[in-house]
Amino acid sequence: MRAAVIGGGSWGTALASLLGVNGWDVTVWSHDPEVAEALAEVHENPKYLPGIPLPPSLRGTANLTEALAGAELVVAANPSHVTREVMTRAAPALPRATPIVCATKGIETDSLLTMNELLEEVLPPELHPYLAFLSGPSFAKETVQRMPTVVVVAATWERIARQVQRVFSNDYFRVYTSNDVAGVELGGSLKNVCAIAAGIGDGMGFGHNTRAAIITRGLNELVRLAVKKGANPITLSGLAGMGDLVLTCTGDLSRNRTVGLGLGRGQSLQEVLAGMTQVAEGVRTAKSAHDLANKLQVEMPLHSAVYRVLHEGQGVRQAMSQLLSRELKSEFSLH
Repeated sequence: MRAAVIGGGSWGTALASLLGVNGWDVTVWSHDPEVAEALAEVHENPKYLPGIPLPPSLRGTANLTEALAGAELVVAANPSHVTREVMTRAAPALPRATPIVCATKGIETDSLLTMNELLEEVLPPELHPYLAFLSGPSFAKETVQRMPTVVVVAATWERIARQVQRVFSNDYFRVYTSNDVAGVELGGSLKNVCAIAAGIGDGMGFGHNTRAAIITRGLNELVRLAVKKGANPITLSGLAGMGDLVLTCTGDLSRNRTVGLGLGRGQSLQEVLAGMTQVAEGVRTAKSAHDLANKLQVEMPLHSAVYRVLHEGQGVRQAMSQLLSRELKSEFSLH
């Protein structure tokens, strides 16, 4: 059994490792030739997961066509802002009648498309039924270290969801299925913005009360937007919503929370990002979420506050003050 993973970052590498453990021969495509070479020669990703040995059945390449040749399963795990370009290049070489599992969490900035909508735009129609979307509370480092992890895979075709479920599941990685692609995708994307807010609160020295408020109200907001996009609100109470939100807002391995911590401690966004080697999706998603909420006329004050801090230069204390001084109202509204 042969699998191709498009994207040699930490999450792509972790999923490749998982497939290798499950008996697959895996080829990882990386845009970085040094990462591809390290994966092929020493079975390690020194840039993103240093010091963690990977299965010997895993190899790397910087040639996209080579990576996809003969694949019976494709995993797309590149950052959201390059997904259109990479998958457009990959499209001619993608095998037909083969599951394509998107593990990217984000919303394209200009088009405001989710990854499902984007892939349906750039891939041939005959591939659309084979698309699946993997999400849930899962740090790459913990996954590759074989710590118990539970996620969800969504697909419009139940057969594909179940096939992907069987492929990825083992004694430390459990996969549930869903037919709510919109809910699973938007939960996984929007929680990154909430994690930046949680990090800001922690960086400012606030406590558990503040973090709990951010998680709860953040969930309320992302449910409103997801429902407008056709999601089932119950999905957001599960792994792709509350599960991923709790992990990303509280975990020390969270890149997005790390961004917020720096901002809360007085660093500029440029200073924070300069010290990071991996993409924090929430920085771009904050703008996408802000624009999409305006387009769909959904009120998302917490997400909007993060947008203003990141993209309009508003101070974190002013943003927090504005959130707390808003008009008093009922917790749940029916519109």
